[in-house]
Amino acid sequence: MSKDAVNTAAAASRSDAAQVPADAGDAGYSKDLKARHVNMIAIGGAIGTGLFLGAGGRLHNAGPALAIAYLVCGVFAFFVVKALGELVLYRPSSGSFVSYAREFLGEKGAYVAGWMYFLNWSTTGIADITAIALYTHYWSLFTDIPQWVLALAALAVVLAVNLISVKIFGEMEFWFSIIKVATLVGFMFIGIFLLATQHKVGGQTPGMSVITENGGVFPHGMMPVVLVMQGVIFAYAALELVGVAAGETAEPEKVVPRAVNSIMWRVGLFYVGSVVLLALLLPGSVYSADQSPFVTVLSKIGIPAAGDVMNLVVLTAAMSSLNSGLYSTGRILRSMAMAGSAPKFTARMNRSQVPYGGILLTCAVCVLGVGLNYLVPAQAFEIVLNVASLGIISTWVIIMICHLVFVRRAKAGLVERPSFRLPGSPVTEIATVVFLLACLGMMWNDPEVGRRTLLLVPLIAAMLVAGWFGVRRRVSATADQELSQLTK
Repeated sequence: MSKDAVNTAAAASRSDAAQVPADAGDAGYSKDLKARHVNMIAIGGAIGTGLFLGAGGRLHNAGPALAIAYLVCGVFAFFVVKALGELVLYRPSSGSFVSYAREFLGEKGAYVAGWMYFLNWSTTGIADITAIALYTHYWSLFTDIPQWVLALAALAVVLAVNLISVKIFGEMEFWFSIIKVATLVGFMFIGIFLLATQHKVGGQTPGMSVITENGGVFPHGMMPVVLVMQGVIFAYAALELVGVAAGETAEPEKVVPRAVNSIMWRVGLFYVGSVVLLALLLPGSVYSADQSPFVTVLSKIGIPAAGDVMNLVVLTAAMSSLNSGLYSTGRILRSMAMAGSAPKFTARMNRSQVPYGGILLTCAVCVLGVGLNYLVPAQAFEIVLNVASLGIISTWVIIMICHLVFVRRAKAGLVERPSFRLPGSPVTEIATVVFLLACLGMMWNDPEVGRRTLLLVPLIAAMLVAGWFGVRRRVSATADQELSQLTK
């Protein structure tokens, strides 16, 4: 029985359907996330490992033009979150876009959306624990400890915290985000002061001369800027957390629009603004992939322990990202499990109403990342970053396709659009999908990592097809059971 039949039956029997969650995976959650939690989760989603660590290597490769890449990708990221926000206000769900894919694209769409998102966050988790290990190696006390040991320790700590309760998760993300925002604002004030006073940074006077005397805005041409695009998209990858968190807040209709609308100025201020400052303070060639660019600057201006303090903050950011990844995949996998497209154990919840099964599955993949840190510590971050980009690009494409179908159904009078809307539909969705697929294609121009990552696409597709044939009977049986309950 198709999911469309279930939805039709639900619409035909509204009095009965009102007693049943719109998505079976939404049952059992607490509503302990407050407005301040969701707002700071939205901010924290826009400030993570991709900026604090990834910007160093990208500045080295692309130069000051990286700010343009962040701006362009930021606009399309905003479109994605705006579309998701509209879907959330139509029907809040902890299953988020997987639940919407089930409604508008059918069970196959939900299956692909869920597992590609799992691919994104499980590999992002590997990137996060890799970043944590790299940050920790900054201090001489930890230099002799193998990178994989530090990665495993970080995973164990965040797992323990994530299993306690959603309220604890919300509080942690609130304070993690406060630290990240306060630090970035503080750094920007320091950078502006250095520019205004012409204080030397690493022996150089900051200003436009740093850019003009080191190759200009495009020191290595356009191609490096094009190549960093998929990495920049990865930097924005946690923005969709707003949609997942909305399922565990009491007033999504008030919280979500405010959080989504504020994302655009955050992107402009924190990403574009900080990258412009970094480019004005030091040449791109000084930055490197194995050290946060903020640490690089602060270490060169002679402020005692400035680098140590900043390194501690970016370590917190990586821990926050890992924490968010475990949170979101736990909820997404539970939604899938309740529909039959994920292992049954991922639907299990503990006494604190935390879906621990899905969280543990994500951790299991992250343990493989510990092995990656053991085998190729120098390349671990870039490898998983590119694989994670496959997951997030496919997820964002599915969100936009869901929104297209949603708008089409609204025009047909089948559903009602909320007043909070993505502007310019359907042009906005189509342009965003084209841009995201173009970014995917650009990876072919990077023979070292990007091309090898794209060669994984047929393998991932084959695994998804094989997996679907393995679960389709269970999915069909679950849909039939749900239909029978709705029509009793």
